[in-house]
Amino acid sequence: MKKLMNSASDYVDEVLEGLVLAHPRLSLGGSARRVVHRAEGMRRGKVGIVSGGGSGHLPLFTGYVGSGMLDACSIGNVFEGPNIDSCIEAIKLADGGAGVLRLYGNYGGDRMNFDMAGEFLEGEIETTTVLGTDDIASAAPEESAKRRGVAGIIYAYKMAGAHAEEGGDLAAVTETARQAVAATKTIGLALSPCQVPGSAKPTFEIAADEFELGMGIHGEPGLWRSKMKPADEIVDEMIGRLLAERPAGHRGRVSVLVNSLGATPLEELLILYRRACAKLGEAGLEIVHPLVGPYATSMEMAGASISICFLDGTLERLLAAPSGSPFWEVK
Repeated sequence: MKKLMNSASDYVDEVLEGLVLAHPRLSLGGSARRVVHRAEGMRRGKVGIVSGGGSGHLPLFTGYVGSGMLDACSIGNVFEGPNIDSCIEAIKLADGGAGVLRLYGNYGGDRMNFDMAGEFLEGEIETTTVLGTDDIASAAPEESAKRRGVAGIIYAYKMAGAHAEEGGDLAAVTETARQAVAATKTIGLALSPCQVPGSAKPTFEIAADEFELGMGIHGEPGLWRSKMKPADEIVDEMIGRLLAERPAGHRGRVSVLVNSLGATPLEELLILYRRACAKLGEAGLEIVHPLVGPYATSMEMAGASISICFLDGTLERLLAAPSGSPFWEVK
């Protein structure tokens, strides 16, 4: 597979160098320059928010560092979690003296290294943890704590980031992140695989006339594989599965994210969004602050995910608050 790169070993470092050159409000830090943080530094007294994960998912994770969002983000190799040192360095760079929330996806390597980083800094920096668990295809509702974190985690970034910017304390910002995670449900589909730089073959195989529902952003197995269907039929099943997990008593407003996994063009995302609007309207739900585009990718994988964030008044207000990250700016 052709890739516009110099070498597989330099791929991530050169991506990060390009990112901060293109967005001067970001800086590279850490001993290995694997931490992206806000260039202006931390405001004293503000709760810090850090995230992290493997490369290959831009704009996730590093693209959401900025005012009203993340303060720092540690990044690993493609589809590999960040190492312990970069997690420690990210927490230190996000420390404004009011504690730091660690907000990242529910993956074993990320959990282990962020947990160890928090233990290393115990007594120096107070930290809390919230895991993204929005992928409904990865575990049953009664085992939701085992679910993967995918595109929907950006709602938690936005809402917790806004609360921290307003001056919320660590406990309150952490609770906002938990509420945002609990309110958000995601399901994805894959049409074709991607190939990690330096790998001899794609991450998985799928026939040209097939798609897989529920596949993860690293190629983790989904719910089932089928011959291609019309877009409306696919969206109907995705929305149906998401609405089956609508929080008890929720009536009213939602935000919807229709996300490209990398290669799927905006035109096709808009076809999906059109049908999602119709199905949610039939369910009596009003869409506010819709998001359509590449918000959490998987290299050049073709496919898409749909996330629904079931809003209450507080979450909706925080979603609408100003933010200044490179890939999600609200004025």
